[in-house]
Amino acid sequence: MTYVIEPTPRVSIPVTHGGGLFPVNNIYCVGRNYAEHAIEMGADPDRELPFFFMKPGYAVLTGGVDMIYPNHSKDVHHEVELVVALAKGGSDISVADAMTLVFGYGVGVDMTRRDLQGEAKEDRRPWEAGKTFRHAAPCSDLVPIAESNEINSGAISLSINGQVRQSGDINQMIWKVPEVISRLSELFFLQPGDLIFTGTPAGVGPVHRGDLINASIVDVISLSFRIGSS
Repeated sequence: MTYVIEPTPRVSIPVTHGGGLFPVNNIYCVGRNYAEHAIEMGADPDRELPFFFMKPGYAVLTGGVDMIYPNHSKDVHHEVELVVALAKGGSDISVADAMTLVFGYGVGVDMTRRDLQGEAKEDRRPWEAGKTFRHAAPCSDLVPIAESNEINSGAISLSINGQVRQSGDINQMIWKVPEVISRLSELFFLQPGDLIFTGTPAGVGPVHRGDLINASIVDVISLSFRIGSS
């Protein structure tokens, strides 16, 4: 049986040291997973159950390509995050077994049309217009967990034109990676190739055309890209 239209090419992310390509499936994002960020967004930082939103595969940006500034927005924000890539999937995964699903890690930036997100919140409508657009999920190459070991702590930061805007530690996450994976698997059917953006520390703010963005998890991986002029 042949396809009636040509399938869209698979989105992929390079693995470090020439380790091949990681095929991207779904992209899950954790909302307000650092207490200080929850506070700056006007939310209660208490340890309520985590909530999630999604981005499409076409949101991924890799390889140092300029990010296209999205239309219909004048207030696009950066949110640096630890990214977890899954090699296995499943449902109702226990916290104890969750790390057996992990292929590796990266650092990513959840780009957000904050003005559109704010309008959606005010009108009690879905957030998709604020979170979903081309290049809404820049991501570094992926480091296999066999090389990095489990990442439970470590400095995570983002700078713009050399000035640090976000700085935190992964150990500040309210919900840790195994807990996030377990909860996701209760709500969704996880699959190989899924990415999880695990939340951002405080300090989110706007980006502008021409800005150079540098994001890193110290001693693990870094990401650099520029906001394009159009």
